[in-house]
Amino acid sequence: MIYLLEDDDNIRKLVCYALSKEGFEIQGHSSPKEFWQGINTELPELVLLDIMLPEEDGLSVLNKLKGNAATEHIPVIMLTAKGSEFDKVTGLDMGADDYVAKPFGTMELISRVRAVLRRSQKTQDDRAYTIGGLYVNPAKHIITVSGEAVSLSYKEYLLLIVLLEAEGNVVERDRLLTSVWGEYYTESRTLDVHIRKLRVKLGDAGKLIQTIKGIGYKLGGDWNE
Repeated sequence: MIYLLEDDDNIRKLVCYALSKEGFEIQGHSSPKEFWQGINTELPELVLLDIMLPEEDGLSVLNKLKGNAATEHIPVIMLTAKGSEFDKVTGLDMGADDYVAKPFGTMELISRVRAVLRRSQKTQDDRAYTIGGLYVNPAKHIITVSGEAVSLSYKEYLLLIVLLEAEGNVVERDRLLTSVWGEYYTESRTLDVHIRKLRVKLGDAGKLIQTIKGIGYKLGGDWNE
C-alpha cells in the first residue's frame, strides 16, 4: 500500500490513477488529519508527501514519521512545487528518501517509486530480531515463538515492533501510546490492556515484556539482531 498526501484534487487523482494503472495499491489523502487516521489503521510501504498542506506542512509530517519508532522505516518521497536546492536538502536531511519537484511526469514518478521500494525492501529483508524464543521479521511480517507462528492484531503488532526497535531499552508509556494510537489517544489504560493481550498471545515469550513501574515497558532477555 502507498499513501499519497496531496491537497490538490487534480494532482492527487492523477497520481493515484497513474500508479494504480501500474499495479500499485494506493490511497490518496487530502489532509494531514485524514493521513494520520490512515496511518493509525494500516502502515503503508511508501509515502508520497506534498510540502504545502492545510493544517500541517509536509516537513512537519515527515518529522513525525521519522521520529516515531513504528513509522520511521517507511520510505518517503517528497512531491512539491518547491524546487529550490534548500528545500530539497531540508527534506532529504530530515529523512526523505527522494524528492520530485512539480510539475513532474508520471513515468518519472513511477520509476522513482519503484527504485525507492526496491532499496527499502532490500534494507528491510536484512532486519530481523531474535530474543529468547521470540523471532520477528518485520519485512515479512513473520512472528514465531519457539518456531510456532503467532497471530497478532494490528495494534499488538505495532506495540511489539516499537519495543523491539528500542533494543532492550525502556519505552515510556507516552511514547508507546503516541506511536501506536497517535497524538489523540484518550485512555492510557488501553495500553495496559493491549500489553496484557500481547503477553498472552506470545505465550512463553510473553514474560520478555517487562513492566517498569511508573515509566513504561521494555523487552528483556538476550538480544541477537
